[in-house]
This record gives sequence, structure tokens and C-alpha cells, in this order.
Amino acid sequence: MTTTRNKTPSAAGTPAAGAPRGRRRDVQGTRRLAALLLSPTLLVLALVIGYPVLAGFRESLYARGEGLDAEGFVVEGDRFVGLDNYTAIFQGDRADAFWNAFGNTTFFTLTTVVLETVIGVAMALIMHRAFRGRAIVRASILVPWAIPTAISGLLWRWIFQADGAANAVLRQEILWTADGFPAKMAVVIAEVWKTSPFIGLLVLAGLQMIPRDVYEAARVDGAGPVQQFWRITLPLVKPALLVAVLFRMLDVLRMFDLPAVLIGVNQRSVETLTMIAWFEASNLRYGSAAAYATVLFLYIALIAYLFVKLLGADIIGEARQQTRRPRRSKPVKGTRRVPA
Repeated sequence: MTTTRNKTPSAAGTPAAGAPRGRRRDVQGTRRLAALLLSPTLLVLALVIGYPVLAGFRESLYARGEGLDAEGFVVEGDRFVGLDNYTAIFQGDRADAFWNAFGNTTFFTLTTVVLETVIGVAMALIMHRAFRGRAIVRASILVPWAIPTAISGLLWRWIFQADGAANAVLRQEILWTADGFPAKMAVVIAEVWKTSPFIGLLVLAGLQMIPRDVYEAARVDGAGPVQQFWRITLPLVKPALLVAVLFRMLDVLRMFDLPAVLIGVNQRSVETLTMIAWFEASNLRYGSAAAYATVLFLYIALIAYLFVKLLGADIIGEARQQTRRPRRSKPVKGTRRVPA
């Protein structure tokens, strides 16, 4: 008596065992293809960003000029000084200027970004509404952002003169362009006027992606305009708003041209980290200037990292978590699972 075996593989056996291997191969192939496609971009970024950062850090470890060596002889040229440039910044003779510039940079960042966010969101809400003459309003709102920063600084310098339009409106004689707190306020006003349309433009793009059905459903449920803004508009616009605020923070942290044109260089009340680095480089103290630039780079990187992590803008991290979640295998139609 002979017995025959069924050589046909079961539906729950061979495909289920081979599916994970095929999926792993597909994932590895996708990663290799992504790395291959991104390699030219990464190479360009390494040459454009990575090399200057490393070269600047190396320059900050040297001092240029005349000095005395260990034996008392005069030495000219570049001398390796290690972290002496950084020590002079935080504790040496240049510490006062550094902390003043650091405070001014932080002050301008906080005040301008907060005011620009509020005004930019208001501009976006106005431009998003349908009314007669909306195109003219949009064009007029975007004009300040289109003006070059140097031209904007000259314009506001004329406004803030002793006999300018600002004092004529206020009916007071305020020295806006002199060294002092009014100079800070002049820089803040000019910066907010120029760059608020940038945030408004990005928020407007986010508003146009919201379906109108959401607002109609909210009106049916009895939600007022304030509730619609806090419960619908602001959460749905949050990704675009976070990107706009992050870009503005990174831009203000390296502010140079507007206070230099509006108030002038070497003004203690408006001196920023970029201005003091430029001043050191213009006096041929390249090691000290590179140290200031390195500290500013680390400060900007820290602010960007904390902003992304604390406010939940880590899009790449969320995508990785979703891809790492195990997927439940669905049973094939027409088969039944046999209990063990």
C-alpha cells in the first residue's frame, strides 16, 4: 500500500515564512537607494557647511600677530593658543562686550519673534478672508518683506531722526538713533515691520490647506469665532507656524545689517554677536572672531534643537516611529486559522 503526500504548500506556511525576509530586503534596498540619491546633496552640504565650520573652529585655536615664546623670543605669525580665545571671551578682557552682545541678541530674538508671530498671524487671517480688494491688501502687506534690509534701515533711519516723522507724530524729541534703550526699540520696530509679512505668508499657506467643511461643522455645533480659532485654526496651522517661527529665530540670532545701518556699528545698546565678530575680524584678530562665530554657531544649534524637541516639530522622528511599529498580519481571504 502506497501513501502520497500533498506537495502543495499550505497557505499559512510558506508565504508567511517568506514574507518577513522579502520585506527586509525591500527595506534594505530602499535605504540603499535613498542613501545613493542623497549622497550628492550630503557631499555638497559637507563642502559648503561642514568644512567652513571645522575651518572656523581651527582658526579659533590660533592667534595671529607678534608674541613671545617660552624662551622670550619674539614670534610672528600664527601661534597655537588652544582655548585662550574662548577663555578671553567668557572671563577675559572681552567678557563684558561678549555678554552685552549676547544679551542684545537674545533680547532682539525674543521680542521680535513674539511680535512678528502675533502680527503675522493677524495678517494671515486678514489675507485669508474673501473681500473686495483682497489682492491689493495682500500686495501691500508683502511690500515690506520685499524691500532689501539696507534700504529698510535707511528708510527707518530717516523716520527716527530728531526731526523725523516718528517724533512729529509723538510730539516728543527722542534720540532714536543714539546709543540707549530708544535705539533698541527702533531696531525692534524696524525688524518687526519688515519681517512680519514672512510669517503671515507661511501661515496663509497653512490656512488655505484647511477644508471649509471643518468650519461649517463647527458652526453647526455652536462654536464661535474665538473657539474656531483656538480649536481648529491654530492646531491645523501649527506645522506651518512652527517652521516660520524657527526660520525667524535663526535669522534674528545672526542679525547684523539692520542695526548696523539704522544705528551704526560699535553702538553698545544694539551690538550683536555677529557685529562683534565682524569688528574683531576687521581688526585682523581672526582667532577671536572665529571664536565668536563658533560660540554663535553653537548657540543657534542649541536653540534650534530645543525648539524642535520641546514644541514637537520633530517630523523625521515621528515618521521613524511610525515605520518601526509592527504591523499585524491580516488573514488571507478564504482561509481559517487552526488553533494550536
